Amino acid sequence: MNEPLAERIRPKTLEDYVSQNHLVGKNGSLTHQIETGVIPSLIFWGPPGTGKTTLANIIAVESQRPFYTLSAINSGVKDIREVIEKAKQSGGLFTTKNPILFIDEIHRFSKSQQDSLLGAVEKGWVTLIGATTENPSFEVIPALLSRCQVYILNSFSKEDLEALLQRAMNTDQFLKSKKIQLKETEALLRLSGGDGRKLLNIFELLINADSGDEIIITDEIVMQKVQKNTVLYDKTGEQHYDIVSAFIKSIRGSDPNAAVYWLARMIEGGEDVKFIARRMLILASEDIGNANPTALVIANATFQAVTTIGYPEARIILSQCATYLACSAKSNASYMAINKAQQQVKETGDLPVPLPIRNAPTKLMKDLGYGDGYAYAHDFENNFKIAEFLPEEISGTTFYKLGNNARENNMKEFLKKRWKNKYEF
Repeated sequence: MNEPLAERIRPKTLEDYVSQNHLVGKNGSLTHQIETGVIPSLIFWGPPGTGKTTLANIIAVESQRPFYTLSAINSGVKDIREVIEKAKQSGGLFTTKNPILFIDEIHRFSKSQQDSLLGAVEKGWVTLIGATTENPSFEVIPALLSRCQVYILNSFSKEDLEALLQRAMNTDQFLKSKKIQLKETEALLRLSGGDGRKLLNIFELLINADSGDEIIITDEIVMQKVQKNTVLYDKTGEQHYDIVSAFIKSIRGSDPNAAVYWLARMIEGGEDVKFIARRMLILASEDIGNANPTALVIANATFQAVTTIGYPEARIILSQCATYLACSAKSNASYMAINKAQQQVKETGDLPVPLPIRNAPTKLMKDLGYGDGYAYAHDFENNFKIAEFLPEEISGTTFYKLGNNARENNMKEFLKKRWKNKYEF
């Protein structure tokens, strides 16, 4: 019984696979592909412990393909080329039974390492399945991403986690030898953070900590035995999201002291500098916006700088940006404006563009009235003339309601002088 519980009960077939019904359920987007054995190259994106590796293994078994695996943590270009060469010899070219090359944590591969996969994927020597906990739009090079379908795996639901526990007790030989009473599961599920592997690790810790054959699990027992073993910052679990939430809310709430404290918690926990900088980049636009447009410039410069520098010096740049954003005037007006505009589009559909502001590159279009009556703003005083730029059906609708701060108050006066009472400025 040297293998961890999570490994001992790892599903071998789709019937035993828990969760991700949107992918492998009866009408799942992957189900038909697995049944027919025609598998495209894939990227599985989701939190840790959601079954990415397991699903890749099942796909290989179900489609009867050779299966090769690499971990981005300890593999280089040389390892990639060696595996691709083996795959070519075992699978042959341009067949529907291409070997599967599974790469765990593909986001950790450098650009050159990802580049080395392109030829094999494009020529059909391997079917690539990559697993990542990071947004592949940021972490996977565009050339490789365009050759893969991205599937999102969700954190396990409460029902999924409870099913996983029952499966463990019903199928694992060691657990079957014990009399286990699951009286309460709330603490177990909460500590797992939706991570199936973490849940099974905690469950196994509880079982091994009790030498008796009859084991009762309650929330109190779980907290007594497990809480003291919980790390201060788990960058792959529930606390990861709690702490980054506290960090963002502290900046939004203009508290630089709290912001730098939560930043320190992430730094000490070994959080990815790009993840921290990316969150501040989003905040600079969502929560500060035109109240201080320089915030976005500084956040973007921070992202570029920490990407180049890395730890430990990156902590100084992150601190400068976090405290600057916390001390900045705040406005979510731009964020709210695009939300309202998108909702309007969903409600009213494809309204026609007013004729005066349509493009008229051909004589026919000009004859049809495209561009007629358009007033070129620079021909008028103050480079402005009242005109209609929205579809007739939603004329006068206000999406952008400026915030109450020095910069946006100036913008408000600028717009009021021009548009008078047309909009609610």
